[in-house]
Amino acid sequence: MPDAHQEPPLSGIRIVEFAALGPVPMAGMVLADLGADVLRVQRVGRGELDVIPPDQRDAVLRGRRVIKVDLADPIAKRQVVELIDRADVLIEGYRPGTTERLGFGPDVCCAANPGLVYARMTGWGQGGPTAHTAGHDINYLSVTGALHAIGRRDAPPPVPLNLIGDYGGGSMFLVTGILAALLERGRSGRGQVIDAAMVDGVAALLQPVLSWRSVGQWTDRRESNLLDGAAPFYDTYACADGRYVAVGAIENRFYAEFVAGLGLEADALPDRENRAIWPVLRTLFAARIQQRTRDEWTAVFGGTDACVTPVLAFEEADTHQQMAARGTLNRDRGSLESSPAPRFSRSVHAPGHSAVEIDIAAALEKWPARQ
Repeated sequence: MPDAHQEPPLSGIRIVEFAALGPVPMAGMVLADLGADVLRVQRVGRGELDVIPPDQRDAVLRGRRVIKVDLADPIAKRQVVELIDRADVLIEGYRPGTTERLGFGPDVCCAANPGLVYARMTGWGQGGPTAHTAGHDINYLSVTGALHAIGRRDAPPPVPLNLIGDYGGGSMFLVTGILAALLERGRSGRGQVIDAAMVDGVAALLQPVLSWRSVGQWTDRRESNLLDGAAPFYDTYACADGRYVAVGAIENRFYAEFVAGLGLEADALPDRENRAIWPVLRTLFAARIQQRTRDEWTAVFGGTDACVTPVLAFEEADTHQQMAARGTLNRDRGSLESSPAPRFSRSVHAPGHSAVEIDIAAALEKWPARQ
């Protein structure tokens, strides 16, 4: 037996993950990385879930065992119910009411397994006028105000990666809810139902901006605020080779190092506290940065507190010195993959093996009924 202190933090936690897209598999990945025994139940005929061909490794599904089930088969359906009875957590990402129609609703499952944490992930939430309508990350950002705040002033809001709604507002709040419910179960002995909605999570992520707005430090006009591209010392700039650097020199001492690195005299520059002259500063900075390549500027600012970094493509990211030193991205299995996060002083992460398909009988054997 390994030293208990060296086991993953969620060792012994059993999770049934009903296969879905977006935030659900990401949450399953995080929980599996943390050592939970995650069993992914995929409905037969739901081929749209196979975004990556089945003969290729999908690292989002790492650490899982997968069963494919025909829920029209009464025997298979009863076996899935048995698995849920033996689980600690159930995760589902269907539209409201779907699991109830399938016979796996929280009333049924939690009655049979009072300690079950039943985690529901949707875009809009379990109730409300749009709860049953379709949506994607961009839609959840649009109604929370987040999308309106992103982008250049005189252009439409850009289409961002689905990091904010699906994974930030979705997966991470789903995982947080599950962990909190498991902790509470340790006190009460009872599970509960979690209603995780991406609109709620995105709104929570926006709270700092909402707070700034409430005291007049943020306006609703894009590219007018400190962190939305208006500030010339918090933006991206094109270099001589057509690549970019990111500048985040907000604090005075960091700004001083940035200006010095550019070879400019701080006393000769306009006062950056005067927002009216920000366009002047931007022109000066852009002209200077345009004189060297991205990697030349990376060398100039390397090891300084100027908060200037290269804008790297995915293909380059794992070679960055800090990313490489920590092994944040790796190519151990050929393709670029993220390493588990966060890290612990005593506990280890679970091995991130490829998803393994098994049958229901094997799954039940792996999860004996609790005494």
